[in-house]
Amino acid sequence: MFPIRNEKRTCTDTVKIQHFLEHAQTGFLGLSSEDVPYVIPLNFVWLNDAIYFHGAEEGRKVTYIENNPLACFTVSENYGTITSPIPAKTDTAYMSVIIEGSLVRLTDINEATQAMQVMLDKYVPGYYDRPLGRPHLERYVSPLGSKTGIYKLNASSVSAKEKDIILDRMFHEGRTIQNERA
Repeated sequence: MFPIRNEKRTCTDTVKIQHFLEHAQTGFLGLSSEDVPYVIPLNFVWLNDAIYFHGAEEGRKVTYIENNPLACFTVSENYGTITSPIPAKTDTAYMSVIIEGSLVRLTDINEATQAMQVMLDKYVPGYYDRPLGRPHLERYVSPLGSKTGIYKLNASSVSAKEKDIILDRMFHEGRTIQNERA
């Protein structure tokens, strides 16, 4: 793992990182096969120090994973732009987490069902009136005709960066340097 160059942006608060990963909506899975990179946005859950996601059992993503299970997963949230009278000091409030590790396709139906239940609870909380059943995962076939594979990225490293919001300096529509000087 490479150290974070701008150390003052490093976040080591594991509770904050955990909360961020549990609530962020989209992550980006970075894969590589034969020196060709491939990055795709995904819905995901952070559970038991691992990233879980699902998708078709076939396709480019699966081919890349089979050829090289090493992966990087990035999650980032932009909280707005921080203004400054000095243009070069204009900045962004954000948090980002990079997780590196090795991907495995789940074969344990109980772990897969748990991961998918957590995903449903995250993206459609309270929508279903009963928990997801194992038979659903065992039998489900997408409208395109493929079964669903559930994958786990076991984290070998987790690094996080952040820049806090500065309330009185956040940009909003209509804010100009002229009306700040008035």
